[in-house]
Amino acid sequence: MPLSDDLRSRLEKPGFPRASAYDAAWVLDAWMGPNPLWLAEWLSEVMPIRAGMRVLDLGCGRAASSIFLGREFGATVWAADLWVKPSENLQRIEAAGLADRVLPVHAEAHTLPFAEAYFDAIVSFDAYHYFGTDDLYLGYLAKFLRPAGRLGIVVPGLVEELGDGSPPDWLQPYWEPAFHSFHSPAWWRRHWMRSGLVDVEVADNPPDGWRLWAEWNEVCAEAGVGLEHGQAAAREAEMLRVDAGRTLAFTRMVARRRI
Repeated sequence: MPLSDDLRSRLEKPGFPRASAYDAAWVLDAWMGPNPLWLAEWLSEVMPIRAGMRVLDLGCGRAASSIFLGREFGATVWAADLWVKPSENLQRIEAAGLADRVLPVHAEAHTLPFAEAYFDAIVSFDAYHYFGTDDLYLGYLAKFLRPAGRLGIVVPGLVEELGDGSPPDWLQPYWEPAFHSFHSPAWWRRHWMRSGLVDVEVADNPPDGWRLWAEWNEVCAEAGVGLEHGQAAAREAEMLRVDAGRTLAFTRMVARRRI
């Protein structure tokens, strides 16, 4: 994918020194939503990922985040996704030289083909909100974590919960039913803690998340990446600029399985 120097430079962020070292065209080619490397680097700031750890990347999409975690931290990563075929992800993994460390798997979030207590960590980027809001899901997923293992997610979310469930007036023209899966850090904290299975260690909105989310979408739109050749990305960027961080943000969560 040919990219201008301007577009490439706009994806180089001081706050993401690891992610900024990756080729911008490669990252855009893995598009399935927000920048997966930024989300993974945000999580790595608050959740330990170390060499030799077994990590499940749940809902990995085109495996960019899995490759990032394997390369940057030396973890062994199971790149699990329902919609992207393992054979397609394997080509990307082999091209990155990480076939011995990143393992592509076809998996649905409710029927995971793994042994209990197998993983040191489970991560999910721009995916967990599609299935993890279910009251019973954490009880199912936690079985695959070893005692004291960690679950970490970064997902589209809210600064605060919507009082009556309706978006503010300025977001009405953009709102879609899927956005009701967006929640605040406080909501996720309560949701996870009431399971009695984990202790929440981090629950926050990464700083300046909405602005970076908008900038990523603007680059995608200009590069013609995403649904309808970037039109969806452009509309999402417009929504985020209109909101200006009043409502929408990324939500970052880390929890540790109780022993």
